[in-house]
This record gives sequence, structure tokens and C-alpha cells, in this order.
Amino acid sequence: QVQLVESGGGLVQPGGSLRLSCVASESILGKYVGWYRQAPGKQRELVACITSDGTTIYANSVQGRFTISRDNVKNTFNLQMDNLQSEDTAVYLCNIRPPAYWGQGTQVTVSS
Repeated sequence: QVQLVESGGGLVQPGGSLRLSCVASESILGKYVGWYRQAPGKQRELVACITSDGTTIYANSVQGRFTISRDNVKNTFNLQMDNLQSEDTAVYLCNIRPPAYWGQGTQVTVSS
């Protein structure tokens, strides 16, 4: 059982930045890593991911504002979120696969 521990969420004003981190208890080398989010009353959606072949994919809504990165040595992957907007408010969850494991989620709230 792989443990994923997220950190970095919080409350930020519109236009602000946050950096989320996800630390895995085992190697993430060669694995798909991704960040998802779920807002109240909405379905979970992909925010950004890095596939096993190194392809980076972003949701249209965050393209140009968010950056995903990974450090295979530290078994960590991050999500740098800039120019945050109220519609980015959600619980953010990290994910690796295969097999699929999820973090516990971290709340991001964008509000003035």
C-alpha cells in the first residue's frame, strides 16, 4: 500500500499563489503522477498530470497558470498554482498509477 501525503493547501486571495506537494512512500519512477480537484457538488476533474512517458497535460482552465513537476529522487511531485481564481477553490488530490493510489486531499480556498 503506497501512502501519498499532500501539503501546501490553504486560503489565498485572488491572484495569489500556492504550491502543493505530494510525497509518496515508494518510488514514483516511471509512474503516472497527477493532481485532481473536486469542488462541492461537482465531479472530480483532472488538473494536471505527467504521464509515464513524460508527457505533461493540463486542464484548459489552468493552462498557463499552473505548473506540475516531479522529483523522482525524492518521490515527490508538485503543483505550482499562480494567479489563482475563485473557481480554483476545491479539494486537491494527488494520484499515482499503476496501481492507482490517492492522497487524502488538501483544501484550496481562493477568496478575498
